Amino acid sequence: MLRIVAKTDIGRKRSMNQDSMFYQETPLGNLPNIFVVADGMGGHSAGDYASACTVKTIEREVMLNEDTEPVRILKEALDTANREVYKKALSDVKYTGMGTTAVAGTVVDDLLYVANVGDSRLYLINNGMYQITKDHSLVEEMVRAGELLEEEAKNHPDKNIITRAIGVADKIDIDFFEVDLRKGDLILLCSDGLTNMVSDGDILKVIREAGDISGCPDELIKLANRNGGKDNITVVIVDPYSVR
Repeated sequence: MLRIVAKTDIGRKRSMNQDSMFYQETPLGNLPNIFVVADGMGGHSAGDYASACTVKTIEREVMLNEDTEPVRILKEALDTANREVYKKALSDVKYTGMGTTAVAGTVVDDLLYVANVGDSRLYLINNGMYQITKDHSLVEEMVRAGELLEEEAKNHPDKNIITRAIGVADKIDIDFFEVDLRKGDLILLCSDGLTNMVSDGDILKVIREAGDISGCPDELIKLANRNGGKDNITVVIVDPYSVR
């Protein structure tokens, strides 16, 4: 039976939490489960609105969608969220230029379906930690093009510039991934408030050494805050084969 544990935290430097998340272990519409992380950007209230609107719209659209194909369901939900955030940004000067990342997934039998826009991440964790999503960020695109080394990217001044986001244009380009799962696999979704503060190795260590995933989000957030907590931190961990 699938199990999800999650937590979000403001961090140590920000005045508000612009991350949003949503998850449900039981069916929502025609999906057997769902998990979403969104990391808003924009002015004081704009990023908060963008991420919250996105997760609420995804929840609503998945619930109403009569399709049975997971990728189409996720695509239509993210497309609708994009239109809603973009429309709000055009209609109210307070929200001009806002946007949000969004990474969403569902497990159907032994398959993980993922949709991603921006630089919030989804990892598959077993004996190692494998990033499934690709960051839509200026720095990561420079790394992929061979213009920048991974080590140089870690502290690059343009690290926070993302190249794709929900709500900044009338249409979005969404990445989709399909991953075969096996017993023992875990799924981690997180905002960059975790991955910018905690190395992949340390994240893996916390999760693999835990006897149970229940306390892992809290432990990872504490570690991110001990390392500086420069951004909001959201952690969602999914165990597709939990024995409760």
